[in-house]
Amino acid sequence: MNAASDYAGKKVLITGGLGFVGSTLARRLVDLGAQVTVVDSLIPDYGGNWFNLDGYTDRLRVNIADVRDPFSMRALVAGQEILFNLAGQVSHLDSMVDPFTDLEINVRSQLSILEACRHENPAIKVVYAGTRQQYGKPRYLPLDEQHIQAPTDINGVNKLAGEGYHVVYHTAYGLRTTSLRLTNTYGPRQLIKHNRQGFIGWFIRMAVEGRTIQLYGDGQQLRDLTFVEDVVDAFLRAGMDEKANGAVFNLGGEAPICLLDLARLIVELAGRGRVELVPWPEARKKIDIGDVYSSYARIQQVLGWQPTTPLRAGLERTLAYYSQFFDQYVTA
Repeated sequence: MNAASDYAGKKVLITGGLGFVGSTLARRLVDLGAQVTVVDSLIPDYGGNWFNLDGYTDRLRVNIADVRDPFSMRALVAGQEILFNLAGQVSHLDSMVDPFTDLEINVRSQLSILEACRHENPAIKVVYAGTRQQYGKPRYLPLDEQHIQAPTDINGVNKLAGEGYHVVYHTAYGLRTTSLRLTNTYGPRQLIKHNRQGFIGWFIRMAVEGRTIQLYGDGQQLRDLTFVEDVVDAFLRAGMDEKANGAVFNLGGEAPICLLDLARLIVELAGRGRVELVPWPEARKKIDIGDVYSSYARIQQVLGWQPTTPLRAGLERTLAYYSQFFDQYVTA
């Protein structure tokens, strides 16, 4: 794939484009010469941040809109060539506290987006951001795309439904859709102001502030991590390759690492902070899913993607970013 020539001049729409992955993708596409429109609702606590597009806001179009609004989406998808559909509520904890909001954003809004595409722009290519949380507790490892999907929280159920709609709109209406099931993504521009959107950003914040990273139990749970620039590369490949149409792909990291080793590595690279093991809270222990990591063999075979950023290098870049721009992500 020659991303520079493939995307030059292309009209691209990114939902959730002021968020972590969306903004990183938007910046890359602008650099490649694409005509980028970013959509974001800027709902507090969801990760949208104007600073994520610092230096780029005059080189793309930003539309503050909610994907739950079908009228806005119909106007926005018209004339676009590629839609990277990253808007969503991604906190598993929030989904259990407020399931109806999660349902509206991760299910109903996906139908609004797909209906807008079907009626206003059936030739558009759509790449959806799914999640490995759709699988639930692993029955074998690494997770592959054939593994049964049995989510353990509301967010996983709703993300599974959102992906299912994308697949149906491909088979039933011929819409060119693809879903990428992301694992633990990390890197610059990640939300760190609270710990409800994954553990990595919170570990990073604790280290930058010289505070304690608390791990439950013995900290031996295995996870895989993918650097955000590698995730963006996967989206770019899926957006341009016709072999991705109608398919779902896992992303993954270079190798799983236990949480204790990960936390210690972050503290080492930051030169600050400490790691502490604490007993499992009963509520958390009941929903713990143990070791989880994914196989990226299918996307490697079909689209030629694999993670290329070593964990240490990715963490160094992430820590350097937050050391410089911490105040843009955490309000006093």
